[in-house]
Amino acid sequence: MAKNLYFNKEAEMVRGAVRDFVKKEINPYVDQWEENGIIPLHDLFKKMGKLGFLGIRYDPKYGGQGMDFWAETAFIEELSQIDCGGVPMAITVQTNMATPAIDEFGSEYLKEKYLKPAISGDLVSAIAVTEPGAGSDVAAIATTASRQGDHYILNGSKTYITNGTQADFLTLLARTSDEPGYHSFSLFVVPTNLPGFVVSKKLDKMGMRSSDTAELFFDNMKIPAENLIGMEGKGFIQQMMQFQHERFVVLPMAYVSAKKFIDKTAAYIKGRVVFGKPLITKQVLRHRISEWLAEIEALKYLTYHIVRMKENRQDATREISMGKLLAGNLLSKVADGCLQMHGGMGFMNEMWISRAYRDTRLLSIGGGASEVMSEVIFKMAGY
Repeated sequence: MAKNLYFNKEAEMVRGAVRDFVKKEINPYVDQWEENGIIPLHDLFKKMGKLGFLGIRYDPKYGGQGMDFWAETAFIEELSQIDCGGVPMAITVQTNMATPAIDEFGSEYLKEKYLKPAISGDLVSAIAVTEPGAGSDVAAIATTASRQGDHYILNGSKTYITNGTQADFLTLLARTSDEPGYHSFSLFVVPTNLPGFVVSKKLDKMGMRSSDTAELFFDNMKIPAENLIGMEGKGFIQQMMQFQHERFVVLPMAYVSAKKFIDKTAAYIKGRVVFGKPLITKQVLRHRISEWLAEIEALKYLTYHIVRMKENRQDATREISMGKLLAGNLLSKVADGCLQMHGGMGFMNEMWISRAYRDTRLLSIGGGASEVMSEVIFKMAGY
């Protein structure tokens, strides 16, 4: 199999263990979690932490596995076999969005107090960047953190925060200076058990129904100064680097999910007889599927090229931006096309493709909209 050209034995062991876990501990409960509108993250993460799934690349000193980017990619590929989008999103917030900055820039204190229990599954985390007036335009955030002695005073709000109603801590970007420019922002670890923190509301989303997403409010919240990640004024740069971990997640999820949608749809149209013949005999549908399969393969091997770049410590911002742009567009197109092939049945909420259609719409919005990715690519092209 082609994957053996890329994945070593260690990565394949991760793949097998995660596949087994998804089959036994996640997929049987997905329908209930979707109906409830929430995943019991503390229970789920504790199970995953015991198996070493929440720190694939992190230092064993903090409970991680110390593996490479290939092992992490195998992990993400297998999470994509979960029967909804909300659960893998909640998990990768913990592994690829809220903790990388602590690992890369955090003090020993922060790693011991927050990274270690996040890896073990004892603490649930969230990434808090987006605000009502600042989405992909990160520099527009208005939440402030003002230094007062040995504390920062946090005021403002964040929205669309995945894991927001359950998080024990947030990795949060705030404005620490009124000066213009990118050096006016800092990253903090914000424990949610301190006075002044309020979950304003749990948001009602079109898709990703099992994932709790919240609007958060901070009212004169005192954060210990030692919870600053790295140096004051470096938060914007740190967050831009963290975005590369976050955006990368979308790529394996897209090509694995798209192939899964096609496989299930092909099985359906083999048995669906229209005008005396199975739908799969229609050339227009066969050619459409063939085009999707070619695009999936191209995205997959762009992803593997990116992993090689990451292993060599090369800057893959351009390639990850390209991959995310392609991934969001491809998955939306495949989900829409597969739903169309199901006809009226596809429009029923009880059908898996209806959930897939709703869930996949987020991929070209979250973590940097497709239009933002296009701007990044164009600027890096040097025109």
